[in-house]
Amino acid sequence: MAEPQIAQKSPYKVEVTAGKTYFWCACGRSQKQPFCDGSHKGSEFSPIKYDAAESKSVYFCGCKHSGKMPLCDGTHSRL
Repeated sequence: MAEPQIAQKSPYKVEVTAGKTYFWCACGRSQKQPFCDGSHKGSEFSPIKYDAAESKSVYFCGCKHSGKMPLCDGTHSRL
């Protein structure tokens, strides 16, 4: 299994809007981090869908190794 590219070793704080859908980059190659820009095409990675239930700040994983993808769980501190 291929390893994702680490985009950054910290989370991305994003203000999400209730009812909106976001597609988190799982491969780490996107130029629009933390979101997908299609850079995964031709790889075994696919973006992960995130549906915002409420408007709030969320922390999307930047290291691409979180156990709670697409959200940060602190895994970056152990890389």
